[in-house]
Amino acid sequence: MVRMSADDRRVWGLIGIIALLAGLFVPFSQLVLGVEYSYTLRTVALGGALLGVVSGVLGCFAVLRRQSLLGDALSHAALPGVAIAFLLAGRELSLLLIGAGVASWLGVHFIQAVIRTTRLKQDAAMGIVLAAWFAAGIALLAYIQARPDASQAGLDTFIFGQAAAIVTGDVQLIAGVGAVAFVVLGLFWKEFKLITFDPEFAGANGFRVNILSMALSTLIVVAIVLGLQLAGVILMVGMLIAPGIAARQWTNKLDQMIILSAVFGAFAGGTGAVISAVDTGIPTGPLIIVVAFLIVLGSIAFAPGRGLVWSRLRQLRDRRRFAAQTVLRDLYRYALDHGSPTTPVPQAFLVGVSGATAKLGLRQLAGRGLVQPQGEAWLLTAAGLDLAAAEATNRRLWAAYRQYGAELALPLVPEDRQQDIRQFLPGEALKKLERKLEGVAA
Repeated sequence: MVRMSADDRRVWGLIGIIALLAGLFVPFSQLVLGVEYSYTLRTVALGGALLGVVSGVLGCFAVLRRQSLLGDALSHAALPGVAIAFLLAGRELSLLLIGAGVASWLGVHFIQAVIRTTRLKQDAAMGIVLAAWFAAGIALLAYIQARPDASQAGLDTFIFGQAAAIVTGDVQLIAGVGAVAFVVLGLFWKEFKLITFDPEFAGANGFRVNILSMALSTLIVVAIVLGLQLAGVILMVGMLIAPGIAARQWTNKLDQMIILSAVFGAFAGGTGAVISAVDTGIPTGPLIIVVAFLIVLGSIAFAPGRGLVWSRLRQLRDRRRFAAQTVLRDLYRYALDHGSPTTPVPQAFLVGVSGATAKLGLRQLAGRGLVQPQGEAWLLTAAGLDLAAAEATNRRLWAAYRQYGAELALPLVPEDRQQDIRQFLPGEALKKLERKLEGVAA
């Protein structure tokens, strides 16, 4: 029987909590927010959730490869493709999306060509594509809008998205194309994983890194094109990278990150769409990105291990522990230097040596029953004496390990004097070190 680690349980527990919140949000939105689940809302919410899954999964690779700007560049690069497709073939949505995909794909090639043939870095090449392609798209849209033909009306909604125009066929398109993208991702899972974390190693072992990178970028283009109608070229980058950023805070495993990112994306897409239905003046695409941003904000703040709140709590805990260890050492040394471990130590001496740390340390030690006040002084209790003696011995052993470790052929271990050396050295090695200390003392 395979037992899950604490990190695994945390991730799967979080997924369960999100699923529960999603299930409770439906009756909450009906009873409290007064939302009516019409055909349009159901379609938009389902489309947003599916798009969140697709973009969340594929966006993980952009986040891990530090190519978040790539999503922004490619989403902006799609706009001239939409305009050119309209000029060539009219307003058919599928053709407009194909035009967007071709333009974004050409943007990928241009970025790679600039990186290969010039000294420009990747971020500079992406910035060029973002600005130039988007400017070309705006110019083409302005030209199209100036034409007397009425069929171009609403074409500029691709800039910010128009979720209300989504129909069942669009949802089926997102689901079908997304499924194909996932199949490709599954077939090349090991290769994509390798070039994501160690492209140099992949190249040294004969993998065609450039081709694999282009394939992965093509999948990202697919996610961007699918989201144009819902989020638009400007906001699509948020849908692409926000779920991955949030998921990265919770886990160090790629498979868990992808699953969690898909869940975050689905929650943001569906919940944002439902909230936008509260009032007719609330746009769906921007609200989906707002929900995704709130998920990122919550993850950055509260994710165990990486969250700012937990980091702050760890800092406070480490500060209290350090203060307690420092004051305990000072108490023990003072007492021994003055004849007996039971000698009271004046608080003025401790404050003079350690300042505010002394007061914090005394509170910690008193709370643990290791010291007790005696007038204006402090006295180590029996438990405090035992702990202080043990820590003093531990410090001597660490010092001896650093000085005589090579001479005694002791195993190499990470030196951490805050930890008990017995946790690192095997019994026989520890006995050698203790005998060496006794010989030096003699």
